Formats: sequence, structure tokens, C-alpha cells
Amino acid sequence: MLLRRFNVSSFIGLMALASLAACSSDLATDSNFPETSRGQVYQDGVPDKQETLFGDGGLLGNDKSLKDNQGGSGIGVNGYLWRASLDTLSFMPLSSADPFGGVIITDWYTPAESPGERFKVTVYILDRRLRADGIRVSAFKQNLDTTNNWIPVELTPKTVTNLENAILRRARELRIARDGGN
Repeated sequence: MLLRRFNVSSFIGLMALASLAACSSDLATDSNFPETSRGQVYQDGVPDKQETLFGDGGLLGNDKSLKDNQGGSGIGVNGYLWRASLDTLSFMPLSSADPFGGVIITDWYTPAESPGERFKVTVYILDRRLRADGIRVSAFKQNLDTTNNWIPVELTPKTVTNLENAILRRARELRIARDGGN
């Protein structure tokens, strides 16, 4: 048994040494190897344009990509609807935000003026285009009963519609501010 443990640990040690030996290469001293500084590759002393995981403009895109893709660069959904949803729900704590799937889930929010009720919202962005049917909101409300248990309460459809309209209104404001509404 002791011999078997020694062989396994010896084997793991040898594998670790072999992988370290494989890492030590003469590539770093090769004169043809490009010099780098914080991920930028230099040619003739000038840094090349740095590639990013999310493409040109980062996660939310840049001005040109917003105009070309109606606000969907770098994310799987319309950027105006995404930002408008985040802006509209900014008073609520976020539980999850998936820019590629287009889902924003808030955590429970209790207004200071009514501590016996709390709200939770889920926003689904369904399209890369800025359209009224490109967004769907689900909202939940709970009231605290006398035994300190949260009881689900049905929200009126008008409440959900008002929230969707607030997000759409903000998205239009963002688009107009960005490119004049064209």
C-alpha cells in the first residue's frame, strides 16, 4: 500500500516537473518574438489595435456599431432596450443580467414607504431591433401577512404594460440622444 502511494505521488511529481520543463522554452529569448506590454503587440514601436473578447467597442459597442446594428453590437439583443431596461430598473437590486440571452432579473425590492410589500421584475429582450414587441416584462409582488410570511399578490396587467412602456420610452430617448432618431 505504501509502495502504491509512493508510485502515484512520484508519478504526479514527475508529471509536474515535465510540464514545468515544457514551459521553459527559448521562445522568450528569440529575436523574432514580438515585444508585448499588457497584451498589446508592438511592431516598429507602435502598438497594434488590441483585440477584445467582445469585439470593437467592448461589451456595449461604440457609436458606429450602435448605428449599424440598431444598438446590438457585442451583445445578443438590442443595446438601446438593454440599457433602457437597466436604467429603468436601476432602483432595484440586480440578481442576474445576461446581455447575450437578453434576460435581466432583479432581486426582491421593498420600497421604504411600504415595508409590507416587495417587488421582483424579470425583463426579456426578444429582438436585436428596437421594436415595441421586442421586450417582455414579468413582475411579481408579495405582501407580508400578520404571521410574517410573504404572500403572492396578482399585479394588474396595466402595471406590467406601464413598466414595458417606461423601458421603451427610455430606449427611444437613448436612440434619439445617440443618433438623432435616424
